[in-house]
Amino acid sequence: MRIGIDLGGTKIEGIAIADDGREAIRRRITAPRDDYRRTLDAVRGLVEEIERELGVQGSVGIGIPGTISPATGLIKNSNSTWLNGTRLAGDLERLLDRPLRFANDANCFALSEATDGAGHGAAIVFGVIIGTGTGGGVVVNQRVLTGANAVSGEWGHNPLPAPRDGERPGPACYCGRCGCIETFLSGPALARDYAAAGGGEATAIEIAARAAAGDPVAAAAIERYAERLARALGSIINVLDPDVIVLGGGLSNIDRLYERVPQLWAQYVFSDRVATRLVRARHGDSSGVRGAAWLWERE
Repeated sequence: MRIGIDLGGTKIEGIAIADDGREAIRRRITAPRDDYRRTLDAVRGLVEEIERELGVQGSVGIGIPGTISPATGLIKNSNSTWLNGTRLAGDLERLLDRPLRFANDANCFALSEATDGAGHGAAIVFGVIIGTGTGGGVVVNQRVLTGANAVSGEWGHNPLPAPRDGERPGPACYCGRCGCIETFLSGPALARDYAAAGGGEATAIEIAARAAAGDPVAAAAIERYAERLARALGSIINVLDPDVIVLGGGLSNIDRLYERVPQLWAQYVFSDRVATRLVRARHGDSSGVRGAAWLWERE
């Protein structure tokens, strides 16, 4: 039995899946924000609860915000800031008394979709999360590609390719730079763009609904979003050349993207044709926790 834990900032979710991918159990608890010790105890308690109910011990994979630094072994780049600088991996392995596997939550999303999701059977899968932020993960032959610096897939903190005059220098990003892809393609970025065009305050999903209903300001905002997404993913195709790009997160529910982005990205890809497919995640919000469980899939 494979157990996956999705260690989020507001909730911690656990799942156990069988070898064929069938879900045996799922549990969710509130995350103890800003308290590292209670976070460790919460993860241990969730794993023990799942194993007690199933009557069997399983392998455990954990999806985390941020990543483990190859240089120090400490958590870095986590928006759950109380995890940064901690030895989360070693502390949890001692508490659970077994080896564990860890991966960035976007990598877990990509692994889930590559293993038995929308990217099943593809050699190279790029998983994209577009929501409050923009995350990404790379899976090659159903193996997560972590990279020498443990930042593989972090496309959101590259500059938006081919910026237009009105896009320079770009909005400030929390990473300290300006004009990052995340500042144009996150949900708050779409809302900001729509408001700046005279549309008023609205969430990204509300903007998409207004565009589908014929609102011209909303439709124009979605078109700008699709064109920027095409530029950003075109650069990914040029470097990684994935078979499939899988979209997850709240903005992945915008139907228009799956038609419009592939129409637009050809002009940014260095090829006579683009065979890469753009698809919606099969497992939706469950992909992160399922991918954590699949970290043990090949051993």
